[in-house]
Amino acid sequence: MSQPVSINRRRFATLAGATALSTPMLARAQTRWKPEKPITIYNPFAAGGVTDVHMRLLAEAVGKILGQQVIIDIKPGAAGTLAPAMLLNAKPDGYTLAVMSINTLRYPHYQQTNWNPLTDFTYITGLSGYTMGIVVRSDSPWKTFQDMIAAGKKDPDKYNFGTSGVGGTGQLMMIEVEQATGAKFTHVPYKGGAEWMQALMSGEIQFIADAAQWAPFVDDGKCRILAFATEKRIPRYPDVPTMIELGVNVVGQSPYGLLGPKGMPPNIVDTLYQAFKQASAEPKVIEYLAKFIQVPWDKNPAEFRAFAEKYYVDVKPLLIKAGLAKS
Repeated sequence: MSQPVSINRRRFATLAGATALSTPMLARAQTRWKPEKPITIYNPFAAGGVTDVHMRLLAEAVGKILGQQVIIDIKPGAAGTLAPAMLLNAKPDGYTLAVMSINTLRYPHYQQTNWNPLTDFTYITGLSGYTMGIVVRSDSPWKTFQDMIAAGKKDPDKYNFGTSGVGGTGQLMMIEVEQATGAKFTHVPYKGGAEWMQALMSGEIQFIADAAQWAPFVDDGKCRILAFATEKRIPRYPDVPTMIELGVNVVGQSPYGLLGPKGMPPNIVDTLYQAFKQASAEPKVIEYLAKFIQVPWDKNPAEFRAFAEKYYVDVKPLLIKAGLAKS
């Protein structure tokens, strides 16, 4: 009986020694990152827009959590993909990040790029997502979505609509609408919601097909929603139908999140994820997003990457159908 006990003791000693050796390594791997200088986040969306203000609110909160200033640097261009593209030349040290719009997962399908969204970035966290709809000014002769479609059939390409860019969710949404109904409209891309709201109110465009930068204008009685590009009605506007209800099977998917350069250490990624998750739960952040029918979109690094990998594959047939990509 003594031999097994001796063997068990030796095994325990071996395991204890291994544990003693591995524990510091594990602790080091999980050590919380403490930034020593300001963090810069490139934002592809225009100054003054919903995402810009959202990011500045998050930056303020994250700055307090991490003890360093977080700077939001506006980098519009390339259909919202310039900001993440700038990460190619950045060090993976956590000090340079970028907001990724969903168009980052579409653009390489129809435009040559020097980056691959699945291999050239580190996915950190999901942030939020836009609620998409069709909106006109309150004095528009179109009272319903059907009125708009009828006008687009009677006078093809006569009426202009605004979105946040070529290849964006708004344009893809309208391409599907046109293909389903036979109506034709003229697309006018803008850098962001602040610009296309000004264009709508000045009469430069007749309607918006994009995210709910328009919500406060609707609430003030200056604009009217004709339809939502959502799966279900929005509780805040219970009388507004979805396009699905109206016979047009279109849902506008448009979340955004935070990226870093490829090769970021896990402890830096986790620190940033936890900080932004905490900041996203701040009442003033939630209250601001609610004004524009948005909610936090909490995705941890693995979940965010899994979403990106799936969407990158799933969206290509839609882009081909829209004539933006080749099979």
